[in-house]
Amino acid sequence: MPALAQAPRLLLLPLLLLLLTLPATGSDPVLCFTQYEESSGKCKGLLGGGVSVEDCCLNAAYAFQEPGRKLCQACRYPRWSPWSAWAPCSVTCAEGSQLRHRRCIGWGGQCSEKVAPGTLEWQLQACEEQPCCPEIGGWSDWGPWAPCSVTCSKGTRTRRRACDRPIPKCGGHCPGEAQESVICDTHQVCPTHGAWAAWGSWGPCSGSCRSEASAPMERRSRTCSAPAPSTQPPGKPCPGPAHEQRACAGLPPCPVAGGWGPWSPVSPCSVTCGLGQTQERRTCDRPVPQHGGPSCAGDAIRTHVCNSAVPCPVNGEWGPWGEWSPCVRRNMKSISCEEIPGQQARSRSCKGRKFDGQRCVGEQQDIRHCYNIQRCLWKGSWSEWSTWGLCIPPCGPNPIRTRQRLCTASLPKFAPTITMVEGQGEKNVTFWGKPWAQCEMLQGQKLVVEEKRPCLHAPACKDPEE
Repeated sequence: MPALAQAPRLLLLPLLLLLLTLPATGSDPVLCFTQYEESSGKCKGLLGGGVSVEDCCLNAAYAFQEPGRKLCQACRYPRWSPWSAWAPCSVTCAEGSQLRHRRCIGWGGQCSEKVAPGTLEWQLQACEEQPCCPEIGGWSDWGPWAPCSVTCSKGTRTRRRACDRPIPKCGGHCPGEAQESVICDTHQVCPTHGAWAAWGSWGPCSGSCRSEASAPMERRSRTCSAPAPSTQPPGKPCPGPAHEQRACAGLPPCPVAGGWGPWSPVSPCSVTCGLGQTQERRTCDRPVPQHGGPSCAGDAIRTHVCNSAVPCPVNGEWGPWGEWSPCVRRNMKSISCEEIPGQQARSRSCKGRKFDGQRCVGEQQDIRHCYNIQRCLWKGSWSEWSTWGLCIPPCGPNPIRTRQRLCTASLPKFAPTITMVEGQGEKNVTFWGKPWAQCEMLQGQKLVVEEKRPCLHAPACKDPEE
């Protein structure tokens, strides 16, 4: 669906909406599942009900659902779900708006910015399925009547008109029909051709069993009476035979209904940590169903929830990278605005690791080479208009979208790479900091020119799980 506002990045923080009911406490029984499906947000593999969240979440790969609610919560450390697809445009022609959402999913913590599990976040953008709305057209005068459709008895004749006074626009149409018909009578009698009535039911078999000496047959017939052919003028008789026969199927042996054998011993618990299942099995073999007899009614397997009472390992997950430290060079007071490379670092923390789970793979600290251009006064130039941003607020009254032109500093032509130690290759150097750009005045502004528009026909934000 074409959208007027395909924002490549989040220009403004969307409004957090609707803090849902907090996750169940340990005393509240829940339905426990063995899998959380990330793509659909659904719980899979029902393990059982009537257990506590703490017991279910002894395994961080499990998920749970409060009775009577559709929302599935994963047992892993909370994080944002992927954004949903954009909902259809709120109008089918001209400009409208469309929503999408994501949810904080998990247990035992919070998503970024201290957001509780279950919370929905929304985004709204402008959209346009087609630029114009349909306009109704008008009919021309009726054309002449066509000849009668038959040469005997009664038929129809038709006339037509065109939808061109005026021609409809943008997919519109003319109300009413482009053709009308009336009955016409040739005052000539038509011959009536014969047609078969429906076959009668099959008669009884000529024998009660099948043998090598005889093959019992069954017969059925039909009459040429739907209608019978006329005599004046003469009609055609019915084609094909009035009778047919077929061999009877042999009498089947008597059916034998199946019966259940005994239940097997209870299997061991299926897991060594968290909740699992035990099983009992039985076989439909006392007796085995035969000759079309019904199979055994009921289940061949019955399961029970078992609790190992041992927490499962939870692997650590890297949190987001922190901000880069200021770009400095050891033993130099300042390298700002100079072609002097420095260094800066950023770090991240490994979150959520419990019960001997795996540590996060990778480095905790990241170091790079840099030029310090913080608050440097450079000559700048005005950018082109940005794409239209998201509609803010997405769920409030009168949402607005914005686009901007920015006074952007022209970066100096410093060397993009440096060689720190001979024989160890070249290292990339990154510009760090926010320079002060100087541009000629544009529409009375020095740094930012902004244009705003209302987002039209904004739909209401409704939780899809409620």
